[in-house]
Amino acid sequence: MTPITDAEFSQFQRFIFDAAGISMSAAKKALVTGRLTKRLAVYQLESFGAYFKLLSSGQYPDEVQMAVDLLTTNETYFFRETKHFEFLRAQALAARSRPSPFRVWSAASSSGEEAYSMAMVLADSIQTTPWEIVGTDISTRVLDGARRALYSMERGRHIPQDYLKRFCRKGSGRYDGHLLVDKSLRGRVGFRQVNLNATLPELGKFDLVFLRNVMIYFNNDTKRQVVARVISTLKPGGYFCIGHSESLNDINAAVQMVAPSIYQKPL
Repeated sequence: MTPITDAEFSQFQRFIFDAAGISMSAAKKALVTGRLTKRLAVYQLESFGAYFKLLSSGQYPDEVQMAVDLLTTNETYFFRETKHFEFLRAQALAARSRPSPFRVWSAASSSGEEAYSMAMVLADSIQTTPWEIVGTDISTRVLDGARRALYSMERGRHIPQDYLKRFCRKGSGRYDGHLLVDKSLRGRVGFRQVNLNATLPELGKFDLVFLRNVMIYFNNDTKRQVVARVISTLKPGGYFCIGHSESLNDINAAVQMVAPSIYQKPL
C-alpha cells in the first residue's frame, strides 16, 4: 500500500467537507491514513486514490457511510462542561408541573454520554413534567454504541456518585469494568442519524439544545448555516448551549447571550 499523497488527501478533505461540512486541516493527514488503511485492505486496494474512486462510484453507499463514520471525530464524556448541566437542571426545575413536555436535543451526541447525562439530570429534577431527549449524530457507528449505553467505568468517572448508583448498573463477568445506563433512562432518550450540514428532518421544537465542541470543525459559512438550522428548532424563549471555547460572534444574531456559551431565543 502506497502512502497517501497530498493530492489524495485533498480528495478526502473535499469528501468530508461535502458530507459533513467539516474543514479538515493538513495536520489531519495521519488521522486519515490511520482510520482508512483497514478499509483499503478490506477491498484489497493499493492506494488511497483507488479507495476514493470506489467511494465516488455511487456503487457502495454503505462504504461511503463507513468512511464518514471513520473521519468524523467523536470525543466526549459524561458531564463534560458541568456548568451547562447545572443550567439544564435550573431550567428543568423551572419547568416542574407544567403540562407540556420538556424537550432537549443533544445535536452532536456522538456515543451518547451527553444525552444520558441530560437524562440523569432530568430524571433527578423535573418530577411530574413529561420530558424527552433526542440525541443525533452523523455517524451510524457511534449511534449504535449510544443505543447500547454500555461504557467503560473509566468513561463514567465524571458521573456524580449518587447518579452513578441510581442510574447505572455495574457490569460483571465479561462486562466487568463497565457500566450500563439504566433501562428507565434508555427508554427516555431517542437516537437518530442527522446531518447538521443538510436540511433537518422534522424533530419538533425544543426547550434547550446542546451543540457543543462541534463548530470548531466548521468554516464560518458552514457555522452560520448549521447554527441557523439548529436555532430554528428552539421554542421561543428556548436556550442554545455551545462549547466554552466557541462563540457566535458574527455567526448568528437571532439569539442573545445570557451567560458565557449560553444563548436564548427571544420570546
